[in-house]
Amino acid sequence: MEIKLGDHPFDVDFHPSDSLVATGLINGYLLLYRYAAEAEPQRLLNVRAHKKSCRTTRFINEGRAIVTGSADCSILATDVETGAKIAHLKNAHTGDGTLSVCSIRSNKVQAQSEFCEDEPLSVVIMKNGRKVICGTQSGTLLLYSWGFFKDCSDRFVDLSPNSVDALLKYDEDRLITGSSNGLISLVGILPNRIIQPIAEHSEYPVERLAFSHDKKLLGSISHDNTLKV
Repeated sequence: MEIKLGDHPFDVDFHPSDSLVATGLINGYLLLYRYAAEAEPQRLLNVRAHKKSCRTTRFINEGRAIVTGSADCSILATDVETGAKIAHLKNAHTGDGTLSVCSIRSNKVQAQSEFCEDEPLSVVIMKNGRKVICGTQSGTLLLYSWGFFKDCSDRFVDLSPNSVDALLKYDEDRLITGSSNGLISLVGILPNRIIQPIAEHSEYPVERLAFSHDKKLLGSISHDNTLKV
């Protein structure tokens, strides 16, 4: 299944219990689709969520709302049923080339790594919360031990000569990577190994990966302005 989005997507997320998928675009728009196995996807929402690019998209509140984050450092919550704005926070986030752990309650940074010369592009938490995995510009995976964020404890250097733009946790020992050459692969962590290639989105970089609520479908977005499921 392919959905033509009309512009460059930055993030994708599936509804936690329904056949809905949302994506945020470079033009600041939030799109919501209903999908089915043997039917054309139906667009339900086309909302101008932000004045600048919509960089992150997540369903919250059991799927009743979608939270988006923008390059203008704002966060917006949108109602799934109506497309109406629920909440809007300005100056809510930042980025500086480090791995940071933030407290949601206090809105303060609790831990921060040293500045990474190898730019981190993606992150997942694995091994029952004991390991944090970062994909980087060089194609190396950086492995951090939880609570020890000053420097990585291990590196997976033979993964890819291309940048690892997207990471998706499969289980506590395996993850799925999306690289700048469009290749999607299943990878094992500790022991570090490439298990098998899964698919190829296109010749363009894989921007993000996401599972459907039942984990039967894998969605990917890329610079070809399409969502593939």
